[in-house]
Amino acid sequence: MGINNFPFLIFEPNLKTYPYILFTWLRGMTEDFKEIKAFSEEKQKEFTYADAGVDIEKVKKSHARMAEIFRQTFSQRFDKFGRVVSEIGHYAGLIDIGGGKVIAIHVDGVGTKTLIAQAMRKYDTVGIDCVAMNVNDLICMGAEPVSLVDYIALERADDTIVAEIAKGLAKAAKEAGVAIVGGETAIMPDVVKGFDLAAMSLGVAYKDRIVTGAKMVPGDIVIGLESSGIHSNGLSLARKLLLGRFDIGTHVKELDCTAGEELLRPTRIYVKPVLDVLQNRKVHGLAHITGGGFSKLGRIADKAEVGFELKLPKSKPVFRMIQKFGLLSDREMFRTFNMGVGFIIVVPADEPEDYERVADILKKHKMPHAVIGKVTKVRKILVNGVDVL
Repeated sequence: MGINNFPFLIFEPNLKTYPYILFTWLRGMTEDFKEIKAFSEEKQKEFTYADAGVDIEKVKKSHARMAEIFRQTFSQRFDKFGRVVSEIGHYAGLIDIGGGKVIAIHVDGVGTKTLIAQAMRKYDTVGIDCVAMNVNDLICMGAEPVSLVDYIALERADDTIVAEIAKGLAKAAKEAGVAIVGGETAIMPDVVKGFDLAAMSLGVAYKDRIVTGAKMVPGDIVIGLESSGIHSNGLSLARKLLLGRFDIGTHVKELDCTAGEELLRPTRIYVKPVLDVLQNRKVHGLAHITGGGFSKLGRIADKAEVGFELKLPKSKPVFRMIQKFGLLSDREMFRTFNMGVGFIIVVPADEPEDYERVADILKKHKMPHAVIGKVTKVRKILVNGVDVL
């Protein structure tokens, strides 16, 4: 399938192999386009995230089953150092380390964005995505990211690729204020085609400053922080739709860059502005808009038994193109992509000066933002009038 053949290009071929590579790539791209066309034209059916191979509902069921099993291990640390003080399913797990502090633990990766990196032979930005996906989730709990270890799995050893990935990891770590203290590199030719990248991260927070969303009340103000683009979720769908229309190196006028550059654009890191807000103003809720799109807000809404009513700004061109090419409904878009809003801060409405000062802090960090809605009594997550739950 089109882009899935690109990992073959990860290693420099000799001149005799180029015709075969080109033929393989073109054949794959043709197959992808035919698959999309069959869904979106012949059947007049939207080409959904599930059609691209990622069924969010099935993923949620798998998560619930794993959580049920893992909860049985909590008793191992009961009344001991490292007692679990959170439920599985939030942005990070929390363990008590004494002194009124907790450690927040999270693990994440960059998903199929690695395929775009391989296709473009550009590996120095996916490390940024890997760090961002970790630290942005840690701060959702009110935790300050502290350290990270990476995991790189490769089809075969390649010093150049690993060094480029490491550069991205280090650059993002400096931006997020974390130390990369180690990691693991695995060579698995029978398992991995190309490479995969993930990391585990640690953060620290005071117990009385943990943010879970439980303090949210109807009327609270919802501030949306701008994303840099697609970030690292929904790529399985986005690449099939965009690369079914454009060559990865083709300049797309509407995007003002090539299709590959748009898909590979690094995830924005929100650590410094959000920590500044947390240290200086009241915050009732925080959310990183990643897999599942705005349905992700359910994990903080459930804590306070509230809902959300959001009105998003005009979306970026890449999202409009994806929706057009895949005949995607608004609901599918809102449940898959960040739509230009990568992070959400919920602040109390009964103290207007809090919002104003939060806005001042975000401006200081040159973080584009806007008020995009409010917390409601009705337990729905409405985005532009569409319920995404």
